[in-house]
Amino acid sequence: MVRAMLGWVAAVGLSLTAGAAAADGAARAFGASGLKSLATADDSRGWGAVGRLDFGKSFCTGTLIDARLVLTAAHCLYDRQGDRIATDRITFLAGWRDGRAEAYRGIRRAVVHPDYDPAGDEPTRMTHDLALLELDRPIAAAEVAPFHTAPEPRAGAEVAVVSYAHDRAERPALQEVCHVLGHQQGALILSCDVDFGSSGAPILDLAGPEPQVVSVVSAKAQMDGTKVSVGTALGWSLGEMRALIAAGDGVFHRTKPQVLRLSNDAAKARGGAKFLRP
Repeated sequence: MVRAMLGWVAAVGLSLTAGAAAADGAARAFGASGLKSLATADDSRGWGAVGRLDFGKSFCTGTLIDARLVLTAAHCLYDRQGDRIATDRITFLAGWRDGRAEAYRGIRRAVVHPDYDPAGDEPTRMTHDLALLELDRPIAAAEVAPFHTAPEPRAGAEVAVVSYAHDRAERPALQEVCHVLGHQQGALILSCDVDFGSSGAPILDLAGPEPQVVSVVSAKAQMDGTKVSVGTALGWSLGEMRALIAAGDGVFHRTKPQVLRLSNDAAKARGGAKFLRP
């Protein structure tokens, strides 16, 4: 495990407000994960905006937030050697379930947040761990309705997550209730159940008539012996990346990442550790 990351998460635990105390207790009592496999057409209805991002030998989770745009984690766009993955190797499989998708698209362009530094310290990376992928062709709302985004939730709030992972690569799973345990430097500490392959998965507010994306899964760690997940808050970052896409610009960091994270290929190399030292 990365000592700095664990210390950072532990510090968040110490600074939890009284309003988040109930959520902290919920996380500690989180015996069964509460994950529900979206195995049937009925189960999957309304979740087609969440799809699998395939990179050849690995995958992450992504979310359609516009007819042409998929939101995911920036670190997904780097391979195990730390090189950027060519966009022509990436495929978005909207609503992927048991060998079929509701829509198949290639990627025209990929933009990472301008302040994302793969060689930076772990907390800083997670603060800006966002990427926008522009599809080669739009997906009509009648085919797959995109999810809208919303401001980050307060500490103690209930959220949900829909994700793929190494043990559920062929169909996503929904966790309808997990909690925001705290905030730190633009990231959210959550009780949501994630694993390798869940990177980029949407953290969702289900309080309204439609799901809204409030964060993106970046990593997993431990807080006082309890498994937690870390999400990157959208904030102004998403607006900046939309502007870059609109301007026809791209931001590509060439430096090699120093830590393997939640992409599926990392699962093969991690052994029993959740974070690997450089």
